Amino acid sequence: MAFIAALLLAVTVDNRGGDIVTSSLFSARQLLYGSAAALAGFAWGWWRRPSGQPGTVIKGDLDWSETVFSAVLLASVVMYLFVQAFKIPSGSMRTTFIEGDHLFVNKFVYGFRIPYTGKKLLALRKPGRMDIVVFQFPSSDPSETQCGGPQYGKDFIKRVIGLPGETVELRDGEVLINGEPLGEEPYAQYVDGFRYPPAPGVQRAAYQTYWETRMLGKMYSEHVRDNFGPVTVPEGNYLVMGDNRDRSCDSRYWGPVPERLVKGRAWFTYWPPSRMSVSK
Repeated sequence: MAFIAALLLAVTVDNRGGDIVTSSLFSARQLLYGSAAALAGFAWGWWRRPSGQPGTVIKGDLDWSETVFSAVLLASVVMYLFVQAFKIPSGSMRTTFIEGDHLFVNKFVYGFRIPYTGKKLLALRKPGRMDIVVFQFPSSDPSETQCGGPQYGKDFIKRVIGLPGETVELRDGEVLINGEPLGEEPYAQYVDGFRYPPAPGVQRAAYQTYWETRMLGKMYSEHVRDNFGPVTVPEGNYLVMGDNRDRSCDSRYWGPVPERLVKGRAWFTYWPPSRMSVSK
């Protein structure tokens, strides 16, 4: 019970904010906070005992404090390694996720990220088409602006559409993979009753370069929303899009996502209760 309580408590700790996806637990900082809280509980249990308390009762207080400490520490480690919670503040994934949804992300399925190396260990599989993934925005420049502002270091959530080596194109909103229609997309939502024409006079080689260097959206803005590509997804990268196609700032505008930046796969919406469901 102590472990479950600690797990639930962890979900509410340290909501740091963010424009696209809000991470709410467990960073290394939060792991430290959890350990500190557990130690404080241990100290409080020791301090509150009456001076004449029998040894067996004192031992009971210490056992209780140790249980709380162990539960918080274990919950912190589990959440840090295997699962992370996020809050959705934008409508780019409607109606799969709506503003205010809280969800758990499986960090284990694509492997553990080794800090500062860009490498992963113990991956069960690679991201697949239609996976909903959380990733760090693909920019190494803190001053770069995309989607109306700087996105460096922020977490995004989108759906994988194009896999490494595939050629992806949009024609009046229809997705084509290697020249063939992707087919029905029941999750996709289109809210506008019109389609923007293609960007005028762009050669394919230049188009690919602009896309990979995250310049396409800046140069052609809404012209890439409904008529995009064709582009070839580089090896080790993915093309991602939001389910709310007319209101999503995604790979169409700022290029491919390197696999090393993918943090995990959306797993389960846990709040609010009316929205509880497995992510798909």
